[in-house]
Amino acid sequence: MLLSNALIGLREGLEAALVVVILVAFLVKTERRWALKQVWSGVAVAVLLSVAIGAVLTYGTRQLSFETQELIGGSASILAVAFVTAMVFWMRTAARTISGELKGKLDQALSVGGWAVALVGFLGVGREGLETALFFYASVQTAGAGTSQPLIGFVIGIAVAVVLGILIYRGAVRINLSKFFRYTGIALIVVAAGILSYGIHDLQEAAFLPGLNSLAFDVSGAIPPDSWYGTLLKGTVNFTPNTTWLQAIAWTLYLVVVMTFFLKPARTAPAPAVPAAASVGPVRTN
Repeated sequence: MLLSNALIGLREGLEAALVVVILVAFLVKTERRWALKQVWSGVAVAVLLSVAIGAVLTYGTRQLSFETQELIGGSASILAVAFVTAMVFWMRTAARTISGELKGKLDQALSVGGWAVALVGFLGVGREGLETALFFYASVQTAGAGTSQPLIGFVIGIAVAVVLGILIYRGAVRINLSKFFRYTGIALIVVAAGILSYGIHDLQEAAFLPGLNSLAFDVSGAIPPDSWYGTLLKGTVNFTPNTTWLQAIAWTLYLVVVMTFFLKPARTAPAPAVPAAASVGPVRTN
């Protein structure tokens, strides 16, 4: 649980840190430091809102009935999977163009006013914060009460992301973003498959989905949940020794389909056809 949450915190935190780095560097290089206050204000509001959403989801549902908690937890897990799936595909193509897109949006916002600049910072960081809040809630539900591993993992990952963001801004570290987001995307797809499986199990316990007692396999005798290797499997890929058929089918379909499309080489635009006349050597004139 610690490792997978640290990975999520690192990935989401670095995306948010890159947004801040790009915005701040653009304002500094274009001698418009007056707008830095607005950018940081938008970032601060996004962070506080994300923490508040995570806290409400995690602690505000404890007074509800068991079935309602499981229904909310399962729905949040599936929503988190949808967010991360969209995010890994978007970052696969946007890693090389995100800088130009953000600078263009910020340049337009500067002509509107300070509130628009703050909005760019808020939206750039807020999306990552919302995804992180949903993942944190899903991880807490998966881990169960009495453990602080999800929180520790997220804090470690986000702290590393902040340090990397500072080093990138100062030019001390250079990261191949395309490779970074590709490899972390592969790992996150595996983690997301486990979260999807656990979310389905929550919905089955809430009696929203059928098949709670229809098990595809039960290896709890060979892999006890409280053993070190059982804990390791649960913490890294959300593996449960007793898995229902619906969980197994959803996990397999998600992993196979999403991983296949993610690893599929991106299509490149075909080169424009060369006219026949252009293929002839230069014409000499006397």
